[in-house]
Amino acid sequence: MDSCSADSDGFSVNELVAPRREVTDVAEEVSGSGTRIGGEKAVVSGWKRRHRVGKAAPERSLNPSRVSPLEKTLRDFPTRETGEVILPQVGLSFDSVNEAYDFYNLYSWECGFGIRYGKSRLNVDRVKCMQEIVCGCSGKPKMTNSHSTMCQCPALIRLLRSKDNGWYICEHRDKHNHDLSASFGERAHWPSHRHIDSYTKDLVKQLRENNVNLGKVYSIIGSFFFGKIENVPFTKRSLKTLCGKISREQADDDVRKTIEVFSEMGASDPEFTYTVQVDAENRIMNLLWTTGKSRVQYHYFGDAITFDTTYRTNVYDMPFGLLVGVNHHFQSVIYGGVLLREEKVENFEWVFKEFVKMMGGKQTVTILTDQCRAMEVAIGNVLPGTTHRWCKWHVLRKAKERLGALYGKNSLFKEEFHRIVNQMLTKEEFEGAWEHMLNKYCLEKNPYLIQIYETREKWAKPYFCGKFCARMTSTQRSESANHMLKTYVPPGSAMHVFVKQYNKLLYDRDSEESFQEKRTRLGGVVFKSGLPIEKHAAKIYTRTMFEKFQDFLYTAMSYDVDEIVTGEKFVARHVDSDTREKWCKANFEVTMSDGYYSCECFMYEHMGMLCSHVLKVLVHLRMKEIPPKHILKRWTVDARDILPEHLKHYQKNNGLVKSFSYRHSQLYLNAMEMVRLGDTNVETYQAAIEMLKEGMPRLIALAAVGDGLGLEERMNAKKARTAVVGPALQNAESTETARAQKHDVSFEATECSETAERS
Repeated sequence: MDSCSADSDGFSVNELVAPRREVTDVAEEVSGSGTRIGGEKAVVSGWKRRHRVGKAAPERSLNPSRVSPLEKTLRDFPTRETGEVILPQVGLSFDSVNEAYDFYNLYSWECGFGIRYGKSRLNVDRVKCMQEIVCGCSGKPKMTNSHSTMCQCPALIRLLRSKDNGWYICEHRDKHNHDLSASFGERAHWPSHRHIDSYTKDLVKQLRENNVNLGKVYSIIGSFFFGKIENVPFTKRSLKTLCGKISREQADDDVRKTIEVFSEMGASDPEFTYTVQVDAENRIMNLLWTTGKSRVQYHYFGDAITFDTTYRTNVYDMPFGLLVGVNHHFQSVIYGGVLLREEKVENFEWVFKEFVKMMGGKQTVTILTDQCRAMEVAIGNVLPGTTHRWCKWHVLRKAKERLGALYGKNSLFKEEFHRIVNQMLTKEEFEGAWEHMLNKYCLEKNPYLIQIYETREKWAKPYFCGKFCARMTSTQRSESANHMLKTYVPPGSAMHVFVKQYNKLLYDRDSEESFQEKRTRLGGVVFKSGLPIEKHAAKIYTRTMFEKFQDFLYTAMSYDVDEIVTGEKFVARHVDSDTREKWCKANFEVTMSDGYYSCECFMYEHMGMLCSHVLKVLVHLRMKEIPPKHILKRWTVDARDILPEHLKHYQKNNGLVKSFSYRHSQLYLNAMEMVRLGDTNVETYQAAIEMLKEGMPRLIALAAVGDGLGLEERMNAKKARTAVVGPALQNAESTETARAQKHDVSFEATECSETAERS
């Protein structure tokens, strides 16, 4: 007997064990006659019976000496002189139904119509003994007023099974009651003439996963498989239908596939980790993941990050965020990815808490985001010691819309506005320049400029003084990472495809970093000034940061130095101070105390590199090296050499720590040694017990806050993920198919129209 099966649209766990069904009368179930008792169908409790079909008869064995129907009709064509090259004739024998279909399809292409399978018949042994292959316009439309191509066309071939399990044509009707397609372009749109083989489908799938658009896919297939696009045996419309089908297949069972991708990543990267938040109905709300390489990168360069959630290219239209920083080559590095269901305070609080936990409890110094109020509240609650600033681009993105023609392409106002926003170094300079601009263009009452001026402390560069942010004043790095991700991730992609393409982005970023490492270690250095301090910078900084140092050193040549207090106070004065704008600051005071040089522009505190004013003072003092207090390790070639001595022998492959469980192993070995010694005699036992009792309260107090890297914590986190993801998988199975079907209306419309044509 057959057990009840689940609906293809999805099911819950409780439906796996289905109740018995009420079925019609036993006579109707067995014979299909629909016996009635008293004018109504009897209802009996029982199982629905399924008809058992016998084994299909074997196909006729191939015989190399047998002449195929195609070869036979080609040989007979010269004797016919007229008519079609391919001609179905009564009596032609085929080894299989598929061979007969292909033969008749060639004939239909030559004549100008399409075909499909029609009626079939089974013999007493439940084995197919007759098959019709009919014209694509055969049959009657279900609705009289419709776009259907069905017109009850009588053209067909009828196949019967022969005694040797072959097939032969017993009837051929060649008359049509509709117009035939005249050109090759028309014929290519019949469903039977646009078949896409399995190898082409695999190539299309790979190209679409790598975000190659439909037009380029068609061109690549035309040149790669068929020599030129004119030889492609199917149309772009059918390719579009195939792409829609591939997208829907990818969206099926998406959550399970995503977890499988995470499992594969965990197998190749032991330090890969992810965490999931679900709602009361066990549906996934938020998803955060990071790799072992990203965690190590954050350990070295996590002092300043940007976070942006404007990217929404996925089948669920969920905001995707990237946590991005900058490494010692001034390149963008990705610390983690997060998918959110909603941009609310509680969602962002969960993200920041879990991110800090993943990164071993280390909080960033500065974070830059957009003007999202929910994100601002969450950062204040979860990261109270972190400096939060707004992205300058998000604040100024509506300038063109709000300022109109004044913000035109070649406008002098636009040039001056950008100079104030990007080049002002001090608060006094910014305030003076802003007031001068408003007076010059009569914009004192402009609501947009008033609004952004009131929030200047959140985005203006001079108000970042004393706050290290690695020279990042906007979320441009996360936005550029989002832009790069768009080149990898196709629109409307499923979650597991999204994660795979995200990994490709990480690989490319690692490749770029490796190139900079090689360039730093082996590349030559071009000196511009020949000063000893420049040669010293070339030894300590990476190649990219050394080039930035050279830019500051070049700018320093535009200043003169006056020594106010010998060895302690200096003034760097611009050589063109007389011709500069009155609001443009030309004199910068530099003070020195205990080997530390402080400038009014606070460039070192902001970026971690000496400004041109301090460099001019150092050149004036004829210093040959950069003062040790002004060498920020994160910009040097040894930026990753920050581990304690007992871990440095584990630091391999450019500083990547291969085992985060080292401390657990060392504690275990030392504890076992203590147990061995304590078990020597009574005195050692009592001493060991006293040492443990004395140290236990201190350890309990220190262990109140974990960093997430402990072996027990990681094992518990893994169990928690399993407990959360399991129910989420069961709930996701019943809803993802419906969501996936809404992601691309054009694919759906094409599929529906072509289905109507086939019907």
